[in-house]
Amino acid sequence: MPDIQLPPAFESQMLELLGDAEFEQFKQAINKPSRTSIRLNAAKPFSPSWAKSPIPWSQRGFFLEERPSFTLDPAIHAGAYYVQEASSMFIEHILNSHAIPKGVYLDLSAAPGGKSTLLSSYLRNDGLLVANEVIQPRAQILKENLVKWGLGNAVVTNNDPDHFEPLEGFFDLVLVDAPCSGEGMFRKDPQAREEWSPDNVQLCSARQKRILDKAGALVRGGGYLLYSTCTFNESENEDMIRFLTEEFAFEPVKVPLDPTWNIVESSVETPEGTFFGYRFFPHKVQGEGFFITVLKRPESASTLEPGKIKDFKHPVLKSVSMNEERALDAELGFDGTGKYYTLNDSYFRINRDFFRHFEKLSLHLSLRYFGVELGKKQKKDWIPSHEWALSLLPKDQFQSHELSTEQALEFLRKNDFEIEGLLNGWVLMTYQDLPLGWVKNLGNRVNNYYPKEWRIRM
Repeated sequence: MPDIQLPPAFESQMLELLGDAEFEQFKQAINKPSRTSIRLNAAKPFSPSWAKSPIPWSQRGFFLEERPSFTLDPAIHAGAYYVQEASSMFIEHILNSHAIPKGVYLDLSAAPGGKSTLLSSYLRNDGLLVANEVIQPRAQILKENLVKWGLGNAVVTNNDPDHFEPLEGFFDLVLVDAPCSGEGMFRKDPQAREEWSPDNVQLCSARQKRILDKAGALVRGGGYLLYSTCTFNESENEDMIRFLTEEFAFEPVKVPLDPTWNIVESSVETPEGTFFGYRFFPHKVQGEGFFITVLKRPESASTLEPGKIKDFKHPVLKSVSMNEERALDAELGFDGTGKYYTLNDSYFRINRDFFRHFEKLSLHLSLRYFGVELGKKQKKDWIPSHEWALSLLPKDQFQSHELSTEQALEFLRKNDFEIEGLLNGWVLMTYQDLPLGWVKNLGNRVNNYYPKEWRIRM
């Protein structure tokens, strides 16, 4: 990558932050190629031989020696792994090192879904994740990535932070990965250098305060707030800790670090105590620029319980009766831990332990997706959804067929192709035992039901 001139005001800012000698190391680092990294989905059976270099703060994260053509790997379309920047996987270490209690989590600015899939993996069956994105097209991308991840413990919403006001004190954890000036992306995205300015930093800082002014109140007593950016300056990082502690009651959380990781800890003195931030510099770590802080709400802070909604009434969402639920569980071979809803004649399933939380959320937020969509039923026959195919839920009543790499790519291109020996009806296509989606064998032809909008064009 050729050297690209840094904005003079940015150079001054970084010189003040790093000093002369270290700033030269920083400049050299951001003119070198960034390293590709992935995080494996522990819920799906996949152990690639090419993922050999572990990311030290992530149990499932790996650096790659070179960047492959991910589009032409069927495993990524099956949700077996996610291409995620290594620094942001530090959230996994935060969750595990503090054994942060599971429950109802909110990722307030969630698209495209890297941090949401990480939170989803941490929660598994012991929590419900609300993955929110304010920009509608990005909310669709977020939904696709969570569907591929397949855990069925997420609700995708498309709301402004203001819309969450009725849910103050509702969440066990709130993650705010804030829109920022993008200084940490200067190596990965040279255009970010050209768009940077001191005025943009101040604009981002003001926007972050507006978001945090809402987000801080959403954390229940004893819950956690994680605030992160992909930028280096103090205005968008430590100043936000100061803002939060002025506006809300929070307690500091110190994250244990291995010195070999070279993550830089900063401290912020406030009347409430010393708070901590964690900064990733590209000349110190094998990752992009990143900042994160963790704060804990006092146990005495207000908490909003979901309560019991006697007669759940929603404009488009209908709760399924207990008798029909039992019949569905028996028919589908499910374990009885789900609660069912219908939307536009399609059945959806969520974890029963969190259905009251879900119903409370649904009354205040704009839902884009939730749980696992199973599909539609015509008399006794199912029209199974693509979402069900990619989920962890059983699909035992359907036959499956293992595809070669070439066949899998033809399927993902949504091409029709001949497959010998299929029984008539719906067939689950798999690749290395990973479900990819459905075909329907009509006898004289096989129809490919891979979603048109997801098809690959390479």
